[in-house]
Amino acid sequence: MATIDLYEAMSTLRAVRRLRPDPIPDDVLRRVVQAATWAPSGGNRQAWRVIMVKDQERRRRLGELYQRVATPFISSYSGRLAALPESERAQTEKMIRSGLYLTEHFGDAPVLGIFCFHPDGLAVTDAKLDRVSVVGGGSIYPAVQNFLLACRAEGLGCTLTTLLCIAEPEVRELLKIPQPWATAAAIPIGYPQFRGHGPISRRSVEEMAFTDSWEQPFA
Repeated sequence: MATIDLYEAMSTLRAVRRLRPDPIPDDVLRRVVQAATWAPSGGNRQAWRVIMVKDQERRRRLGELYQRVATPFISSYSGRLAALPESERAQTEKMIRSGLYLTEHFGDAPVLGIFCFHPDGLAVTDAKLDRVSVVGGGSIYPAVQNFLLACRAEGLGCTLTTLLCIAEPEVRELLKIPQPWATAAAIPIGYPQFRGHGPISRRSVEEMAFTDSWEQPFA
């Protein structure tokens, strides 16, 4: 079994979008899914499932669907480049190029992990608040994160995508997903073409955290 320091895994879990078509051993895939099952969920109900799509024709069709929904989304980023500070422009351009590559090669990943959820099994404690409901995702996305971290430990490239949810009716039909199960994420995984994972850039702790109240900076 592959192992890696947890903090190293979290601090180097890059979005790896350029993947080789090499097959992934079944025992590796099993460990990755096993890691997902260890995640917490509301009421410990585990109201999620993951379809590990290996069939070439299904992957090809999912790739077509992803390209259809992702292309206009990525194009919208391109339109914002001119307004960005020069310091941010190069990084954004790199992200766009990487996203376009994934758009064109999504179906070429040797495995696509399609995460699904059952709405009746979610603990949606914020449903009646006057804002977008997000708490239900707490019963799904910890499993997705465990899945990603396990991929990192196994040397697999991966990235969390949700754009394919836009094409949920077609995905449902293609993968025979029964009602009322729905889709939450699609994760292409495979061995990286190049270096793969590495140090990530994020906002500082001081920017992201507070002590006792919003007005008090974290110390």
